[in-house]
Amino acid sequence: MSILIREIQPRDNAAIAQIIRQVLTEFGANRPGFAWSDPELDHLAQAYAPDGCVYYVAAAGDRVVGGVGIAPFECEYPCTCELQKMYLLPDYRGQGIGKRLMTTVLTAADGLGYHACYLETLDAMTLALRFYEAFGFEALPAPLGQSGHTSCNRFYFRKLPFVPALPVDRALG
Repeated sequence: MSILIREIQPRDNAAIAQIIRQVLTEFGANRPGFAWSDPELDHLAQAYAPDGCVYYVAAAGDRVVGGVGIAPFECEYPCTCELQKMYLLPDYRGQGIGKRLMTTVLTAADGLGYHACYLETLDAMTLALRFYEAFGFEALPAPLGQSGHTSCNRFYFRKLPFVPALPVDRALG
């Protein structure tokens, strides 16, 4: 089945919230200090509607199977966005969908005028860590700004612009 990457719609809110909660539970992050506690989790279409924000979903037919977003991020680096809520159902991993989501959202970040992208995650997401590094994100020793995700223990930063390259595809299989 083909996968469509598109901007989130209000009808997607319940499905993507359920996916995020499922994946967070899978990695033991279903507690405060992670996206689990974000007040906008059940209303992502509305949360990502303001200028400078965008959220994309991956849809297999009518079924949402994952998503990723960016939003402005206040820190010591001007024009920085934060990569947020990148989750994909287990049955859809390893098929290039994550690569398509990341390429789409980083291209959007360029178009929105961001100069850098920041993200936070956790050690348990070992494949995600390699994925981020393959996309040019570099590990930081400590968090930037105040994301509110106080339980995350891995922090990454990537300068933009983003230019898709063949080595990313090779690194991710």
